[in-house]
Amino acid sequence: MSDQRVAVVSGGSRGIGRAVARTLAAQGHAVVVGYQGSASAAAEAVQEITAAGGRAIPARADVADEAAVAAMFDAAQEAFGGVDVVVNAAGRLSLSPIADLDLDDLDALHRTNIRGTFVMAREAARRVRDGGAIVTFSTSVVGLQLPNYGAYVASKGAVEAMTLVLARELRGRDITVNAVAPGPTATDLFLDGKDEATIERLAKQPPLERLGTPEDIAEVVAFLASRAGHWVNGQVVRANGGIV
Repeated sequence: MSDQRVAVVSGGSRGIGRAVARTLAAQGHAVVVGYQGSASAAAEAVQEITAAGGRAIPARADVADEAAVAAMFDAAQEAFGGVDVVVNAAGRLSLSPIADLDLDDLDALHRTNIRGTFVMAREAARRVRDGGAIVTFSTSVVGLQLPNYGAYVASKGAVEAMTLVLARELRGRDITVNAVAPGPTATDLFLDGKDEATIERLAKQPPLERLGTPEDIAEVVAFLASRAGHWVNGQVVRANGGIV
């Protein structure tokens, strides 16, 4: 059996998740590219990895569906022999003042961001081999408390809490559990619907005076997934260029 480390990355077909899948593959992981919507985008992500000499397969899974998530982990086991790293980059964003929020949107946010993270974390806790890593995704807006992000922040605050609890529950397993909380990052999800003035204003917020890139966030995830980052455990890493 190969001693290559194996990563499962949900939301791996686009944005930050795709950059994470690509970066982990470049650092030697075999990667399961999890996706829900676009099979063609997932196939492109896999092709990027294999063209660069890596190993990857796609796996469709709604992260809130426990049977689909279990099947994605089964695919990792069958293709690559096990799972060492789990990154839950799948997420949903909905913006509205709290007073005006459609509760159907709140339920959809909670289904993907809270239940989805919980289902992925539960399966990871059962499957990740000793010495592995689990990485969830929060947002720096939890600390910034920006208007219109109330429902999104509520869901991501829950992600942070469950992440820190899981880190402590896995005592003795040599498995790290951390959350990465990006600031404004130039992804389609973030840029959608924003005018140039808004984007420029957000880009000026951090002292580095630019938006983050998916690759910036992917490098943080890759560090947490590596043996070099293994002493970082039970933490929320605010990857935002220094916004306060």
